[in-house]
Amino acid sequence: MPSGKILILTDGKAGHENQSRAFARALGREAVIVPVKFKSPLHKALSYLLDHLGIHTLSLFTPIDPKPETRNSKPETRNPAPAYAAVIGTGSGTFYAAKTLARAAGVKCGVVLYPRGYKISSFDCILAPAFDRPPKAPNVVEIPANLVANDEAFYKSGTKAFLERHPSAKDAEAVAVIIGGPNKCSTMTADWMRRELEKIFGTYKPEIQNSKPETRNQKPETRNQKLEFWVTTSRRTPPEVEAVVDTFPFDYKLIYSRDHFNPIPGFVSLAKTLYVTAESTGMLSEACMFGKAEVRVMDNLNPGPHKFRRFAESCAAMGAQKFDLSQPIAAAHALLSI
Repeated sequence: MPSGKILILTDGKAGHENQSRAFARALGREAVIVPVKFKSPLHKALSYLLDHLGIHTLSLFTPIDPKPETRNSKPETRNPAPAYAAVIGTGSGTFYAAKTLARAAGVKCGVVLYPRGYKISSFDCILAPAFDRPPKAPNVVEIPANLVANDEAFYKSGTKAFLERHPSAKDAEAVAVIIGGPNKCSTMTADWMRRELEKIFGTYKPEIQNSKPETRNQKPETRNQKLEFWVTTSRRTPPEVEAVVDTFPFDYKLIYSRDHFNPIPGFVSLAKTLYVTAESTGMLSEACMFGKAEVRVMDNLNPGPHKFRRFAESCAAMGAQKFDLSQPIAAAHALLSI
């Protein structure tokens, strides 16, 4: 009989591995992480053909580490596949290997993201984001956003650390801004950032200016909470954009190039309104699943009806509502017989 553990295959990309970890946690199972890597791009290309021919072999990969990394458990010391309840993976570097190992072990295979190019019907469960517009199929479960690896303990700990740095956040009504950086689907310039921040401050500053001085001295329970502005940049934020951010009068300001503390758990947990740059799909997913903030999208996406825009628009439409993954996860449980 298989154990209760889930074998996760990782391609080394944090965004992919974190989604697999989130999938395993949602299934209520401990995760064991094993890296996989195709020997070459040619071997990866060959995997698509072999999969459609029904041929599944690990010879396309560099040797799989017989002592995989574990989460909260001792390392396995033998073949990583046979002892597990299911095999899961996220991203094209893991799809073929996940199916191959699952078949060899006689267990089911689940993947996150739509495995285009492979034989879809032979995956047991596919969690596919809605913005990818996956086709309808019995084994395809549509999810509204990327899976998020963080849990309640993460937010509780992160919020506590944030409040230690910025105690006034406890009694504030905050407008928080999370800034990513340019990538293949987006741009980010200093002028764009200046315009965006001017709009944000212009939206809320009249509320501050029009408030009477005596209301500011009242106890929290008898007055409106103090309005604060918070911001964090990221490792992807260009220096010239950080320089612009630094000129605005934020009550809390985290410039990543100077300080690598992570205030995002506090932002997500405590802010009333949360602005997020549109290219940050992982952060948008997090903001639309956790906390109570109304999520607003700062549109820095390149023109065109691409999937990133579809996702950003769906997040913007949610407002203060949150995505509910309970039904998709229940469907995944059934498909994987877990």
